[in-house]
Amino acid sequence: MLAKRIIPCLDCRDGRVVKGVRFVELRDAGDPGELAEAYNREGADELVMLDISASREGRATLLDTVQRVARRLFIPLTVGGGLRTIDDAERLLGVGADKVAVNTAAVEKPELVRELAARFGSQAVVVAIDARRASPLEAPNWNLGSFESTPPLPSSRGRAEGVTAKVKQPSWEVVTYGGTRRTGLDAVDWARRVESLGAGEILLTSMDADGTQQGFDCELTRAVSTAVRIPVIASGGAGTPEHFAQVFLEGAADAALAASVFHFDQYSIRRLKEFLRRRGISVRL
Repeated sequence: MLAKRIIPCLDCRDGRVVKGVRFVELRDAGDPGELAEAYNREGADELVMLDISASREGRATLLDTVQRVARRLFIPLTVGGGLRTIDDAERLLGVGADKVAVNTAAVEKPELVRELAARFGSQAVVVAIDARRASPLEAPNWNLGSFESTPPLPSSRGRAEGVTAKVKQPSWEVVTYGGTRRTGLDAVDWARRVESLGAGEILLTSMDADGTQQGFDCELTRAVSTAVRIPVIASGGAGTPEHFAQVFLEGAADAALAASVFHFDQYSIRRLKEFLRRRGISVRL
């Protein structure tokens, strides 16, 4: 069994690490370079750094901040936020990133994922998916384009074939621009699509759970994890060590990402890993 990974996340804005609830009500959490060094020392398996306002502000990720973080690390670093072109990715990898994460630009131009994989290899391409739970009445109205649609009702029930049925099973919609814009894309279908385009990993964030510390959305995580063959990193909602155990055991996640619980010293990565090992979950100590 492959070891499960624990990944702290640095959500950066204006060169500082911030954290909020559902991407709003942000508060300062410290210097990114200092936090990166601390997590490296504590035994984090990887680190993710996201420039959370870059897409909304229509600018590239702050390269000087990436460089300050990268020089403190001896573990893999994934960087995202504002990446829109091959040149953007090349600059990030050039200043120390090991992987690049693409979110909004991938939705707007899916072929970018294929281009990134062809240029840098799938192992360097992470597609970040921010998903929000949809009500059963919303899902049939989504514009899914070329993705799989809801199956039609049988004609024996008095409905014409081809009429879309109301979705009763849980559904999640992809959102972009830091969670501010709906896309009409089903999260599970989108995950399958980006895998086919060459993504090497998916960073899956529950917008409903983000920052709440009430637990990961294990239902969402399992739906995506079982739909694809590439690793899925669960994000959003970590509050206790048990939440991590649940997302590994019930959500079938390959890795779990968190911010608040680490930034504000609720518990250390070492203690978390020791707890997980006692639960029978394979981790690197």
